[in-house]
Parts: sequence; structure tokens; C-alpha cells
Amino acid sequence: MHPASGAPPSVSHLPGREIAPWRRAARYWLSRVVAGSAVRAVFRLRLEGRERLPAGPAVLCFNHLNWVDAFILMATLPMRPRLYFFGPKEEDMSVGGRNRLMAWSGTPVPYRPGKNNLLEATRTVSAVFAAGGVLAIAGEGRIHRLESQLLPLNEGAAYFALRSGVPIVPVAINGTSWLRFGGRVRVRIGEPIPAVGRPTRSALAALKDRTWQDLHALVADHPEVRPPGRFWRRVTDMFNDWPDEPSP
Repeated sequence: MHPASGAPPSVSHLPGREIAPWRRAARYWLSRVVAGSAVRAVFRLRLEGRERLPAGPAVLCFNHLNWVDAFILMATLPMRPRLYFFGPKEEDMSVGGRNRLMAWSGTPVPYRPGKNNLLEATRTVSAVFAAGGVLAIAGEGRIHRLESQLLPLNEGAAYFALRSGVPIVPVAINGTSWLRFGGRVRVRIGEPIPAVGRPTRSALAALKDRTWQDLHALVADHPEVRPPGRFWRRVTDMFNDWPDEPSP
């Protein structure tokens, strides 16, 4: 790994409020334990390919079917390296109960919808890697309800990987397009993809295309999930920000 800046980033540049490092760490571990316990109490989880996860910094590029996906990853991925999420896309993380909860946990790397804090977010990502953490990114940039399909990927995952020289790991989440008690959820880890060279336009395109191909291969065999009853339909859509077209 070769961080963009020569000097190691200070703790204050890591995600979360300006609090003492031990308190931030305690909140992170508590969040992982509580989220993991809650998710495992509701869903039947299966993790495939855990041995493919790097022991150090990496970008985890996952498909995005539901608001619960981040909690699924918190419940299934190893406790170390420390896990962060790029997002959510919010102007102010102190507004709204969900945003405040995420900020309290110290896991998000938020960025503003107008991308006017992109430089700050990029520095924070570099700090995450310099501290030995992994960064999870919903590569499609939006949710959808297509278990075996994959939307085009944004360049963010490829850019951060090339900029810091860390691998991209495709992570496929299946079974969350519709939620139900006892529903089966599969998390499948792909082979790490090396990120070598500078983040030029051609390098970004090549790495993004390779990531799409590998991630699509991981989800392509999963059948669609049948819709649940009214209650679990409401739970499914509780925090989902659907695009303008009607959802199925």
C-alpha cells in the first residue's frame, strides 16, 4: 500500500465524531456485536469464501438490494480488519435518527450529494487504509430488487483502490431483495482483484469492468425471492430510497 500523503493521517481524520479513540473503538465493537446478534436472530446467514478476504486494507465492492445490506455485512464479515462504509450520501449526518446512529457507530465515510466534500472524503478513505481498515462500497450507487442482475458500477471503488494501491474484493449479497423472518441470506466473497498503477481513465475503466464481471458472476445463479406478506413488505421498504421508476 502507498497512501497518497506522506505523513500518517491523524486519528481525527477517521470517520466519526471528534471523540477519544478508545471511545470510538468501543462504539464500533458494540455496534458490530449488537447488529450481528440482531441480524442473526432474524435471518439465516451463510458466508462463502471467507478465506478470500485479505488480512489488510481493501475495497469491498458489494451489490445493493436493501437497506439491511450494511447490517448483513456487519453480521457476517470478520471483526478484523475494521470495517467502514463509504456513504451514506447526506448533507448532514446529525439529522435523522438513522444518520445519528450510523455516525455514533463510527463506521460511515459520508459524502454530500453535491460532492463538494469529495476531497475530504478521499482523505478519510486514505486514513481508513492507513489505519489497516477495509472500506465497503455499494458499487452500483443505488438499490434495486434484482437478485441475479447487476447494475453498471460507479468508478468510486476502482478509484479508491488504484489511488491507495489496495485490492478490490467483489462481495455478493443475495436474499435481501425481499425481507422475511427466517429468510436465507447468502454473502459470497470473490477473488481479490489487484489494483496496480495510477487512477487514469483507462485504468479506472478496466478495473471497473473487471469488478463488474466478477461481481455479476457471483450473483448470477441466485433465484429471485418471492414477495412476503404486508408486514415484511413494509419492513423491506422502511429505509429504502427507491429511484423514480416504480418498484415491482
